[in-house]
Amino acid sequence: MISRQPNCVLHCLEVKEVDFISFPLFGSEKNSDTRKLRVCGAKGPRPRYPRVWKARNRIGTISKSAKLVDCIKELSNVKEEVYGALDSFIAWELEFPLITVKKALKTLEDQREWKRIIQVTKWMLSKGQGKTMGSYFTLLNALVEDGRLDEAEELWMKLFSENLESMPRVFFDKMVSIYYRRDMHEKMFEIFADMEELGIRPNTSIVKMVGDVFQKLGMLDKYEKLQKKYPPPKWEYRYIKGKRVRIRTKPSCESDDPGEAVNETDEKTDMNSKEMYDDTDGSVDAAEEPIYEVHNSS
Repeated sequence: MISRQPNCVLHCLEVKEVDFISFPLFGSEKNSDTRKLRVCGAKGPRPRYPRVWKARNRIGTISKSAKLVDCIKELSNVKEEVYGALDSFIAWELEFPLITVKKALKTLEDQREWKRIIQVTKWMLSKGQGKTMGSYFTLLNALVEDGRLDEAEELWMKLFSENLESMPRVFFDKMVSIYYRRDMHEKMFEIFADMEELGIRPNTSIVKMVGDVFQKLGMLDKYEKLQKKYPPPKWEYRYIKGKRVRIRTKPSCESDDPGEAVNETDEKTDMNSKEMYDDTDGSVDAAEEPIYEVHNSS
C-alpha cells in the first residue's frame, strides 16, 4: 500500500494572494493605496517593502584623502620613504588626484602636521600639479609654523619676483605678521614699502602693526602720517561661507592691541576669505608721498 502524507503540511505551506488587504506605505496614514500581500498559512501576512540600504564601500575623494593621511602619518621624516608611499598611492590612478591631495592637505592643516604638509606640497609641485597661489600660500604658512624661516623667505622672494604686479595681498599680510612677531622691523618696513609702491592698500591689521612699530621706535611723525593716510574704515566686507557680508568695523578704542591684529592675520589662511574695503575708501594714490622709503646701500 502507498502511504499518503497528511494534507495539513501542504496546507500550511500554501501561499495565497490577497487583494483586499490595505496597508499604509512607510507609516503614512493618509495613503489609501492597496498593496498585494503574500499570505503564508504558517506565519501570516508579510508586507513587501522596497529594499533600501546604504552602501558601505565609499570611493569618493573624502575617503581617499583620509586613506592618504593614514598612509603617510605613521611614516618617518625621510624624504624617499614619504615620496615612495605617495607614488604608490597614486600608481593606479589614470589622472593625478588633485582634489584628493588638496583635501588631505586641509586635513593635515587642521591637525597641525606642518612637516607632512611641506612634504606633500613639495611632492605635488614636483609632479607639476597644483601650482596655484593657494598651494604656495599653504607651503609658506607651513614653513613658517615649522620654524624654517629661511626657506619661507626664499619662497616669498621667488613668488614676489615672478608675480610682481599680481601678488595677492594675503601674502603681504602674512609676511608682515611674520616679521612683526619676530621684531624684524627693517624687513617689515621693506614689505610695507613694496605695498605702497605697487599701489596695494594695506588692511587694518597691517596698519596697526606698522603703527605700533613706529611708536616703539619713536617715529611719531611717520605714525601720524600713517594714520592720516590710512584712516580706519567704517565698513568692511568679508566673505563668510561664500557670501559677501558688510560688517561695521570696531572703533579704535576697542581694538588697540596689535597682537589681536597678528592673530587675525594668521587666521586668514584661505585665499577666498580676504577682507575688502568699501569703494569710498579708494586705493593708494600713486602721487602721494610714501610713508617709508627703503634706502639701498648700493
